Amino acid sequence: MDQADAADPQSVSASDRGDRGDSFYCGERRLGQWFYCERPKAEVARPKAAPAPAQSAAERMKAISAQLDELKARAILEPTEENVIAYVRFQREQLDRASTFSDTWQRALWQNPDIDYTLQRPVSTVAKRAWTDNRTADRDRVLSALGQRYGMFYFFAQSCAACEVFSPILRSVADSHRITVMAVSTDGGPSHQFPNYVVDSGQRKRMGVPLATPALVLFDTATRKTVPIGFGVMSADEIMDRIFMLTNTKVGSDY
Repeated sequence: MDQADAADPQSVSASDRGDRGDSFYCGERRLGQWFYCERPKAEVARPKAAPAPAQSAAERMKAISAQLDELKARAILEPTEENVIAYVRFQREQLDRASTFSDTWQRALWQNPDIDYTLQRPVSTVAKRAWTDNRTADRDRVLSALGQRYGMFYFFAQSCAACEVFSPILRSVADSHRITVMAVSTDGGPSHQFPNYVVDSGQRKRMGVPLATPALVLFDTATRKTVPIGFGVMSADEIMDRIFMLTNTKVGSDY
């Protein structure tokens, strides 16, 4: 520092004045209790710990199941009163949680008809009876006009005992609903219920019908396609229900 700078008090830097002030007040007079003689240190920024990833609901369920299995195994292998009580209490918590879920489920169905399947397929006695009656009426109405478009191929064998049982059942359904049945003998033998039968000359193979008798196949004259109805002995109601479902209901609408 030259003489000009020393003579000019304004030329003294603020840091120099601060250092002399600190040494005068904090050093010589020791006024540290009235002055901030120790300059505060700058706080070092600490990196924040990354938050732990939240568990998914599936992971929480898996953890609960694992804990329940562990408590059960411990209670069985070490059946102390403490272990048994711990297992029973934890199990009861899960039963309460399941009961709450079931109750909420039921309340949600009551208040949201779009997700209540029982409105589509009733389960109560009164509603189920009404649904069945309506379904039977619809089925009979459809089957009464079915013969105008559909016919049936009936594959039988004279040596087939089940065919002897099934043939009169099919005959009654065909007569009551005026459905044409083409009976096809797979072994050349006759049928008492269908005297106008024909012998199989490749019909089964062309339709892709498995080698099983009795076999009933629906034939759509409009599309020239075949629809297998079923194999083995079926009741009259079962035949009519299957025909109705295959021709007039969408897949999944009844379940």
